[in-house]
Amino acid sequence: MYNIKCLNKIAKIGTDNFDTAKYTVSDDCANPDAILVRSAKMHDMTFNPELVAIGRAGAGVNNIPVDRCAEEGIVVFNTPGANANGVKELAIAALLLASRNVVGGIEWAKAHTGESGVAALAEKEKSKFAGCEIEGKSLGVIGLGAIGGLVANAAKGLGMKVYGCDPFITVEAAWGLSRSIEKAASYDDIYASCDYITLHVPATKDTTGMINAETIGKMKDGVKIINLARAELVDSKAMIEAINSGKVSAYITDFITDDLLGVSDKIVCIPHLGASTEESEDKCAIMAAKELIEYLEKGNIKNSVNFPNVELPHNGDLRICIMHRNVAGVLSKISTAMAEENINIENMVSRSRGNYAYTVVEVIGQISDAALAQISAIEETIRIRVIS
Repeated sequence: MYNIKCLNKIAKIGTDNFDTAKYTVSDDCANPDAILVRSAKMHDMTFNPELVAIGRAGAGVNNIPVDRCAEEGIVVFNTPGANANGVKELAIAALLLASRNVVGGIEWAKAHTGESGVAALAEKEKSKFAGCEIEGKSLGVIGLGAIGGLVANAAKGLGMKVYGCDPFITVEAAWGLSRSIEKAASYDDIYASCDYITLHVPATKDTTGMINAETIGKMKDGVKIINLARAELVDSKAMIEAINSGKVSAYITDFITDDLLGVSDKIVCIPHLGASTEESEDKCAIMAAKELIEYLEKGNIKNSVNFPNVELPHNGDLRICIMHRNVAGVLSKISTAMAEENINIENMVSRSRGNYAYTVVEVIGQISDAALAQISAIEETIRIRVIS
């Protein structure tokens, strides 16, 4: 039996994928084989020796100590694309919120609750909340992955001129883009030419604080900025200064921070609702559960953020799954250890990602404890799992 621990509420449609004959799923098991999580903070957690995988029902993994997990031989999965449509729809709403002072108008109406003659007063006051239309305006999309690509296509369908920039775009993502999306050579090109800018990149050491005083200075006066990706992408102090000066005419963010609240009606803070739809939560839960099942039962990895993707059909009697450091000579050491114990390798696949590698070896018959001990003794080995 495998024990699955849920650190957050995970949609039942996802946890129903676990066969009750093979799995127990709960929120209080002491020694889980795998963890399902959404937003729970895990950096201060100590992981039990049995833990081999963490499934994040969502795209971002800032709440998980990814590097430490790799060192402990714990695969961290996420669910790219599962919440993409939900975030795309909120991005379109954010474009409209940046253009039309709908929030201000609603707050004005609420403030006049109980008064008579409000309809007539509204006709006099509504000009205070006038805005502009997005049709014909230019939108710069930074990051053209699962979400950014959908946003770009949807905005083009709404009549915007759309420019995209993603130095790391995949072939699959490029195929999904409308041919009418203009390619920007650099972020600076987007900063200089676009009326609206929307961010759809992960928070990394290279993207953290990418929207700052310097980059805002390169933008058009009155630019409108949307950030539904990660709070860390935007320097809040620089954004507040830009709003106060009028350089940025609207900032819509899905991340509430203390310093942004109450500063200006031109800053709209949404309480992290990008993926908060029934459909997104269901898709993420299903995808995360299936990733864990595939790894626990077959050793296959798909959509990991700290180990390479490796998939091998399970045709042999046993498969040995080896996590190791990505250095030269490890595969030779593994093969030698098996050969010395007269074990024939039926099939093998190995992939690397950064400092780490993952090798799956299939054999006919059994593998001796002596062979496993030899592989474990290899200096670069991090963890071994044997799957029948």
